[in-house]
Amino acid sequence: MNSIFKDNDLSHIIEADRAHVWHHLIQHKPFESTDPRIIVEGKGMRVWDQKGKEHIDAVSGGVWTVNVGYGRESIADAVREQLVRMNYFTGAAGSVPGAQFAEKLVEKMPGLSRVYYCNSGSEANEKAFKMVRQIAHAKHGSKKYKILYRDRDYHGTTIGALSAGGQDERNAHYGPFAPGFVRVPHCLEYRRHEQDGAPVERYGEWAADQIEQVILAEGPDTIGALCLEPVTAGGGVITPPQGYWERVQEICTKYDVLLHLDEVVCGVGRTGTWFGYQQYGVKPDMVTMAKGVASGYAAIACLVTTEDVFTRFKDNADDPMNYFRDISTFGGCTAGPVAALENMRIIEDENLLDNTTEMGARMIDNLRVLAEKHDEIGDVRGKGLFCGAELVADRDSRDPIAEKQAQAVVADCMAQGVIIGVTNRSVPGRNNTLCFSPALIATPDDIDTITDAVDGALTRVFGWFIWANPVTLHSDHVLRVPRQPIANCTG
Repeated sequence: MNSIFKDNDLSHIIEADRAHVWHHLIQHKPFESTDPRIIVEGKGMRVWDQKGKEHIDAVSGGVWTVNVGYGRESIADAVREQLVRMNYFTGAAGSVPGAQFAEKLVEKMPGLSRVYYCNSGSEANEKAFKMVRQIAHAKHGSKKYKILYRDRDYHGTTIGALSAGGQDERNAHYGPFAPGFVRVPHCLEYRRHEQDGAPVERYGEWAADQIEQVILAEGPDTIGALCLEPVTAGGGVITPPQGYWERVQEICTKYDVLLHLDEVVCGVGRTGTWFGYQQYGVKPDMVTMAKGVASGYAAIACLVTTEDVFTRFKDNADDPMNYFRDISTFGGCTAGPVAALENMRIIEDENLLDNTTEMGARMIDNLRVLAEKHDEIGDVRGKGLFCGAELVADRDSRDPIAEKQAQAVVADCMAQGVIIGVTNRSVPGRNNTLCFSPALIATPDDIDTITDAVDGALTRVFGWFIWANPVTLHSDHVLRVPRQPIANCTG
């Protein structure tokens, strides 16, 4: 941490923020009597607020974004050098970093070949939806226009993206939505008891079969695409059950449905492979990405397609409508691709994919140990450094805890200097999953510090009486357990 806290009075910044900034995803009434939080500085996995308090960031910028950590001078230097040389030109023309990153990116995505640049995950998904609609009009007599999306999945904040949004609380009060978007059931095995007819065995295949049932009900000749997250993010960190993706692939092939995978969260290393779908052997037609593409150092998002999808927009040069008639103003910025190139170099040179796999396994192991101690942890799931712990009031019924209790756990961790997440205003009555997505640079000590904080928070929020027996998380780490009962505290 530098001297900004010693040499600068930040009171004006706080008042300017209070008076003029409209923050995301937060109620502002409390700011009339308390200060908004200002994150002033970051280095590695740590950030400091306006009071100089240090926090370890276990959610990579709050929303799964800062994959390579804070303070990467090489990315900043590369962006500055590029901006001085050439900062912007519309995407109707090319740029040097745009061409270089596209080439590098598709090398990581066998079977895909074309990169469309834009500036956010919501916009990237909008582009995919528009491609599906244009293909329907040009190739299928306007019939194959419907887009399937999954319960609990999230694809962005625009009205079009919310039309494909499987999180009812995020969608609330924003309708009516665009027609032609059809929901399919989720694949959360932990909650299969809430789905009529869901079997204990071969649940993954059954869950995928429910997609086929929707296709048949709607009419296969009306379905243009299926849009899914490889691992559902804000809907509860849902990892697909065994057999699910293989069956999904079969269904898409059988009914000539384009498979569109939303990798906005999972992409660029978060699961331990370059992309989440690569964990499951899936062959998508379209992949969207944002967040970790440049680790938040510049705004960039991409829609990547197969050559087959691309060719459908140039097979009749005599037709003035036979190209993708779309533009993204800030898709022409050069800062994004050049930051993405350096971001990718860092991941490769520092072997961060392997580290993500190792540290993700450690986090899952730690959370499972905590589940043996705290009955409130009903399920632990995740892939790589993308983990969740679902909190329940009763393990037998699997009834979720009250949302305020889940939020209290987050608040307690924050008071300890550890920032974790929780499903928030997503699925009614199901905002009960703690979310973890630390930077891919996480160390064993970082992981243990995060799970130690969760242990303490669960102990205080739920008022357990913990005695002197220590719980070993790993052979080189002993969970710090107090020797006296801990009073209840809701944070």
